[in-house]
Amino acid sequence: MFKITHEVIKAEDVIRAVEVGNAGAIVPFLGIVRNNTGGRKVAYLEYEAYAPMAEKKMAEIAQEISEKWGLDRVAMIHRIGRLEIGEVSVAVAVASPHRREAFEACKYAIDRLKQIVPIWKREVWEDGEEEWVKPHPVYFN
Repeated sequence: MFKITHEVIKAEDVIRAVEVGNAGAIVPFLGIVRNNTGGRKVAYLEYEAYAPMAEKKMAEIAQEISEKWGLDRVAMIHRIGRLEIGEVSVAVAVASPHRREAFEACKYAIDRLKQIVPIWKREVWEDGEEEWVKPHPVYFN
């Protein structure tokens, strides 16, 4: 499962997507909208993405995980639109026969997602100021 969505994300969404009989470990990761960035109070975040391109990049990350760890049960969901403090913006899960590989691959997945998946974020602070975080140039390679 590689998905860009406007819907609320729940941990069960990615966990169910990777469940398999030989999984001795499923490691989920949830990215949550926090109430501050760099010491500034955040009012809310807004995310935008071109879903077909973003989902393709997520699938590429899963392929990298398959090549590196031999795992084929990876799920990633990123929410777009306006998100309030405490809401889940991104969820990743990896299933593996053993925990070490599951933890390593899940960390790799979220780190790579932040590096190569073209998702734009607008931070809106409580004082009314805002800033768009531009995509990293590697998005377009």
